[in-house]
Amino acid sequence: MPDIIQLLPDHVANQIAAGEVVQRPASVVKELLENAIDAGATVIKLIVVDAGKTLIQVVDNGIGMSATDARLCFERHATSKIRKAEDLFDLHTKGFRGEALASIAAIAHVELKSKQESSEIGTHIKIEGSALKFQQNIATSVGTSIAVKNLFYNIPARRNFLKSNTIETRHIINEFQRVALAHPSISFSFHHNENEIFNIKNSNLRKRIVAIFGKKTNEKLVPISEKTDIVIIEGFVAKPEFAKRKNDEQFFFVNDRFIKNGYLHHAVINAFEGLLGSGLHPTYFLYLTVPTKSIDINIHPTKTEIKFDDEKTLYAILKATVKHSLGQYNIAPVLDFNRDSSMDTPYTFKDKKSLNPSISVDSNFNPFKEFEQKAIQFPYKREQKMEWESLYNNIDDSYTETPFNSVESGLFQSSVPETKTHQIHKKYIISSIKSGIVYINQNLAHQRILYEEFLENITVQEAASQQLLFPLEIEFKKTDIQLILEIKEDLESIGFLFDKISGDSIVVKGIPVTIVESQVTTIIEQLLEDINNEIPNASFSQLDVMSKSLAKSLAIKTGTKLDVKEQEEIVNKLFLCKQPDLSPYGKTTFITIGIDELDKKFN
Repeated sequence: MPDIIQLLPDHVANQIAAGEVVQRPASVVKELLENAIDAGATVIKLIVVDAGKTLIQVVDNGIGMSATDARLCFERHATSKIRKAEDLFDLHTKGFRGEALASIAAIAHVELKSKQESSEIGTHIKIEGSALKFQQNIATSVGTSIAVKNLFYNIPARRNFLKSNTIETRHIINEFQRVALAHPSISFSFHHNENEIFNIKNSNLRKRIVAIFGKKTNEKLVPISEKTDIVIIEGFVAKPEFAKRKNDEQFFFVNDRFIKNGYLHHAVINAFEGLLGSGLHPTYFLYLTVPTKSIDINIHPTKTEIKFDDEKTLYAILKATVKHSLGQYNIAPVLDFNRDSSMDTPYTFKDKKSLNPSISVDSNFNPFKEFEQKAIQFPYKREQKMEWESLYNNIDDSYTETPFNSVESGLFQSSVPETKTHQIHKKYIISSIKSGIVYINQNLAHQRILYEEFLENITVQEAASQQLLFPLEIEFKKTDIQLILEIKEDLESIGFLFDKISGDSIVVKGIPVTIVESQVTTIIEQLLEDINNEIPNASFSQLDVMSKSLAKSLAIKTGTKLDVKEQEEIVNKLFLCKQPDLSPYGKTTFITIGIDELDKKFN
């Protein structure tokens, strides 16, 4: 029997490795930005076209590479970060596996330009699918510029798995923010499709957070600081009143590396115990510095998960530190023993002695004296004798006794008028049909009704809009502003009118007639979250997501009491829908119970 095990060719092995390293364009962005930081860059520029599918380019002013290093960096397991196995537990850099550039070059067209300060000329290399196309000398500035074009060009199946440009751009922005937050001393800029999204100058940590998340973030931040032999904790948490329903502003950094850790997150949540409302999440930016030998970074391909040597102690320190800062800045509740100043003795009476009150009694006072005099002057005299028979003198003789059965009949006839629908538990609407009874979920049914109405308004007819007396200004993150600009026309088609959309805020001057002003911020935030989490692959699909989100936000909620007219309106409108049996998210809106099935319950 012939041998069946064989070594894979390098280009195949690189494509397999790319499956772990390069999951989407954001993975490439992360690797290239970290390489620039490891190169000692102080200014880094990120350029992206078509959400990274067409181009991802990172330009830095780092130390650059020699001609030999520039060619060798695209080989598998080639790295300048480690020399021996023990170095894996004493890492001070970002990348160290030596697989990133080799994996990227295996699935894209890569162009590299690099020059060292000591060299007069730089190196220009082009690689396509792991194959070197050419290498030559070039005049270029100090540092490195690496461009990754046509990602997954030779693996169409992987490219088909990529989501919409909106989703992929969001992932790229998330990676950019994480790297920028971890290194406030470095200047970053980010351009997408020739639009400048971020231009962040080097600064301190607080200014970096404000530059990324908006000016209003500054007033929300509570500083955190603690230094022990085990860990140094720095950073900020947001005040409880600024807690959000989304948990997208929660950042842990360990030795300047972004990580995800549910255990440490739980410690922060516990520190906020009793301060947050139901369903709300705290915002935090926490930076932990620990000895490199006390952590293991090499347990996950993306290096976002870290194993700690002593997690329990770290948990206790982190919880106590956050709790202490909340209390120190009068955020946490405290017992108030302050006395009411209105009860204090006035200053002028402070040293005066109190006088005993004098009491005088009128021994001749008679409270009944006046009554007794009137009784003597006007004695009571009965003018006529009242007999009990006189109570019946004015009874109508034509009165006849009403039979009991007619009374009983009258009781039932004068009861509540017959209705076609009934509401139970402020959740379900019951209505009778020819074949039995139908039970309707009022929230899901109303979602279906609103969904089809919004979809029709967006795609077929223009929706009505109501002008606001005073335009409403709402602040958003820059990333959300970009998304609002993308869907601006769609929002206007359902009734929203915008006066201005700037770098970090929007001014709304008109809203759909179906909503009130107090709902606007919540509805737009929910809409942005739904669009970010969905997978729209065409313009119509994005409109569909928008209609679903608005319907979910505005639908009648469980627990709302409906009168008979409102109940009947939901029933009638539901069965006029094109697909009345399912909500926009695929849940059943109603169930029916036939007469036969009902009869069986009484057997």
